[in-house]
Amino acid sequence: MAWEPYDKQPASNGGGSGGPASDGPDFELPANLLGWVFLGLVGVLLLVSGRSAFYTVEAEEQAVVLRLGAFSEIREPGFHFKLPFGIDTVRKFATRRVHKEEFGFRTLKAAARTEYSQQSFDDESLVLTGDLNVADVEWIVQYRIQDPKAFWFHLDEPEQTVRDVSESVVRMVIGNRSVDEVLTVGRSRIESEAFETMQKVLNDYDSGLKVVAVQLQNVTPPEPVQGSFNDVNRAEQDREKLENEALAKKNREIPKARGEAKRAIDRAKGYEVDRVNAARGETSRFLALLGEYKKAPEVTRARIYLESMRKVMGSVDDLTVLEQGSGVLPILDVNKLSGGGK
Repeated sequence: MAWEPYDKQPASNGGGSGGPASDGPDFELPANLLGWVFLGLVGVLLLVSGRSAFYTVEAEEQAVVLRLGAFSEIREPGFHFKLPFGIDTVRKFATRRVHKEEFGFRTLKAAARTEYSQQSFDDESLVLTGDLNVADVEWIVQYRIQDPKAFWFHLDEPEQTVRDVSESVVRMVIGNRSVDEVLTVGRSRIESEAFETMQKVLNDYDSGLKVVAVQLQNVTPPEPVQGSFNDVNRAEQDREKLENEALAKKNREIPKARGEAKRAIDRAKGYEVDRVNAARGETSRFLALLGEYKKAPEVTRARIYLESMRKVMGSVDDLTVLEQGSGVLPILDVNKLSGGGK
């Protein structure tokens, strides 16, 4: 059974007053259906625009908002609204995160045991010093985005700009120093000067970047001459060791010699005082004896003789007395004669 349109009229056999016959089906959409389609489109647009109109700025980020291509504002971390359909453009920057660029080496994995790339980066690390020697220098630059607006508007390739500025500054700073200073005592001064100079250059570019640190890592001579340089270092260390030992001996021996000299001087002064006092005492005794002698010469002479004999004979145990013309007398006990025996 064939389907027939609801509005098809039977054909008339003659020329009546009926209208012309229809060649096919005639569809008419209800007016309320068009309204529902329009509302659906509006709803989809509102849903899409609503989802794109809200965004979140993370805790370590700041967002730069452009309105119709012109700078509008900087948004802090949180949930924010923007005008949809491309009226507002938002770009987020990790302003509270410290970024790092490595020179002369690359870190593959930072963990408990850091892994480094085995690739050679001599084009970055080989630096000419002021005395026309070459040093192999590895360093790190740490920085963060301080002004996201300037960072977005003024730098086309931020990372490459940081690398170019850092490499040129470090080469300039090391080029003003000797290789010995670079390899030994000059590291901290090189880091400080490179830090200040790099920040000044980035400020002149109005880059919106702040340098956090410039740190030298391995600073060594080039590999072909490293053995010879190590020999020189060992010789210098031996020299410093001998100098320190000599200085220590000097600091030990000089005070010791000064102490001994002071003791000798003090002994000499004591001996001087003792001899002077003894001489004065002998002089006084002699003068007193001379006065007594002048008063009674014979008595004084006898007393002096007896005292001298007592002093001489006091240490003699056995005594043999020879008397002229009488031969040898028996041995006398001097202790008994002097009253010291029993």
